[in-house]
Amino acid sequence: MSKLNPQTTHYEFLGPVGTFFISVGVPSMIYGLYYGCSEQTGGCPPPTLTLSKLTSELTALPVTISLHDISWWQGLWQEVWDTEAALMYLAWYAFCVVAWRVLPGAQVEGTRIRDGSVKKYKINAFSTFLLALGLVTGVIIRFGPEKFTFLYERWVGFATAAILMSIAQAFVVYAMSFREGALLALGGNTGNWVYDWYIGRQLNPTLSIFGAEFDIKSFNELRPGLILWALIDISMVCEQAVRRGGIGNVTDSMWLVLLFQVGYVADGLYNEPAILTTMDITTDGFGFMLSVGDLAWVPFAYSLQARYLAFHPILLGPVATALIVAVNATGYYIFREANGQKNDFRNGKDTRGLKYFTTESGSKLITSGWWGRSRHPNYLGDLLMALAWSLPTGFDTPITYFYVMYFAVLLIHRQRRDDENCEKKYGKDWEKYKKMVPYRIIPYIY
Repeated sequence: MSKLNPQTTHYEFLGPVGTFFISVGVPSMIYGLYYGCSEQTGGCPPPTLTLSKLTSELTALPVTISLHDISWWQGLWQEVWDTEAALMYLAWYAFCVVAWRVLPGAQVEGTRIRDGSVKKYKINAFSTFLLALGLVTGVIIRFGPEKFTFLYERWVGFATAAILMSIAQAFVVYAMSFREGALLALGGNTGNWVYDWYIGRQLNPTLSIFGAEFDIKSFNELRPGLILWALIDISMVCEQAVRRGGIGNVTDSMWLVLLFQVGYVADGLYNEPAILTTMDITTDGFGFMLSVGDLAWVPFAYSLQARYLAFHPILLGPVATALIVAVNATGYYIFREANGQKNDFRNGKDTRGLKYFTTESGSKLITSGWWGRSRHPNYLGDLLMALAWSLPTGFDTPITYFYVMYFAVLLIHRQRRDDENCEKKYGKDWEKYKKMVPYRIIPYIY
């Protein structure tokens, strides 16, 4: 195992200091997006404090604020904690686990990992999504949209529960990584617990649940957070419907966001096997980076546009609607075609006659099709879809475009990480490949 688990000698994200601040910053940003853009705080963004008002509020504060001031901490905790929401979130997570175990699904092999083994994954995330969607639809039809607005009303409580779940899981899998025989991630074995806890020390942490092998990382990647994102969007539609007098009065902008985002979720779940070749599954360990991203960031940050439209309805009209649909359709086409080409090629099902060259290690790098236009064409599709999801919110506030800006930074960082890994893996062959495919994401631009 010492040969399979070499000591990690380089840091990412500026090392332990950087990962500590990210670990604090991500949950803070989730709350910040809510308090900076919500009906409860007065708008998106809330009205700016005048200098005189700010001065009067600051002078009213005590000279020192002690960390031992119990009333201050109690007030903060009461603001973000909701016991009923936490119990509902636990029930939701348990529902996803039971559905994974009970619903039928094919056993699909992942990529061969460096110890020579090939893990098998149960593929039934789309079935779980359909079951959840059916139950929610039944509730709305039977009791009306007002019975499914609780995700809007208790948003902060659900976000807190998801954040606490992601923290707890990060500690559990970190402890599991010290079990004998655990295969560690090449990038998560530095010996610094803060960094390893964040980046993920064990490659594939697993548990035995109901007599079956439960892979924590692949389960979290698509199920609890991604499906919850869709359910939050539906709850936002219900909130707007209640305010505007029925489902028939929901705005075209809200329907667009629901169509785009729930469609994206459904597509990802339907094509579940595609994640088995991604960096998250094949390379990264499972730590706080992935747990908070999967469980908290995705559902509560990505649903910002729908939450905004719930209390700030916008009517687009047919022309603007058609243009936004065209942007999203273009992005989806590029995203799906690029991923389809890659997955078919890797699985030996290439029907397009893609060109490639073989590296010294025996790997094959595609040099035609979408992958001949740029090294990450699927990221271009992602960015276009992200823009289309924000356009229905209009231009009254830049906050609803946070997702596009964040996603651009995320994908550029991921592209750089991937290029660094490929350079180490392929050596001089990677330099040859970069000359053949010079553009990173956007052809002729970047």
